[in-house]
Amino acid sequence: MTDEELVRQLMNPETRRAAFEVMVKQYSEPLYWKIRHIVVNHEDADDILQNVFMKAWSNMRTFENRSKLSTWLYRIAVNQCLDFLRKQNNNPQISAEEVRGLSSRLLADEYFDGDELQAKLRAVVASLPDAQRIIFNMRYFDDMKYKDIALALNRSEGTIKASYHIAVQKIVDFFHKHD
Repeated sequence: MTDEELVRQLMNPETRRAAFEVMVKQYSEPLYWKIRHIVVNHEDADDILQNVFMKAWSNMRTFENRSKLSTWLYRIAVNQCLDFLRKQNNNPQISAEEVRGLSSRLLADEYFDGDELQAKLRAVVASLPDAQRIIFNMRYFDDMKYKDIALALNRSEGTIKASYHIAVQKIVDFFHKHD
C-alpha cells in the first residue's frame, strides 16, 4: 500500500484501525533500527517504538501531508528518543574505558549482529552529543540525504552538514587516539 493510500485510510474513521495496523507492520522494523541506533539498548528501543506508534495514533489527525508519512513518523521517533535521553540525563562525554564497556555489551547483545570494530564504532557514536549522534546515524547508517534529515529534524541543511562533519571528526579523532 502506498503512503498516500495509507494516509487516506488513516484519516477515514471507518478504515483507521485497519490502516494503522498496516502502518505498524510497514514501519515497525525501520523505525526500530533508527531508534536503536540512537539509544543502543534493545528494551529501550522497543519501549520508544511503542511510544512512537501511540503518539502517531493520537496525533494522526494533525498530519498535514506536507511530508511523507515516513518522515513524520521519523520525526516523532527522534523526538521520543530525545525525550528519553533527557530523562536518562545522558552524559555524552564518556571515556575510552566506557566505550570499551559499551562495545562489549553490544557484542553480547543477541540483537547485535556486527563485529568488534562495528561495536566500537557504535559505542563511540553513542558517546556523541544527542544532536550529533542523531544526525550521524541518519546520514551514515540510514544513508539519508542532508535535505531529508533537515526536514525530519526541522533544521537548516547547513546546520545538519556542520553537525555531521563535527561528529565524523570526533569519531576519527577517537579512533586515532585509541587504536
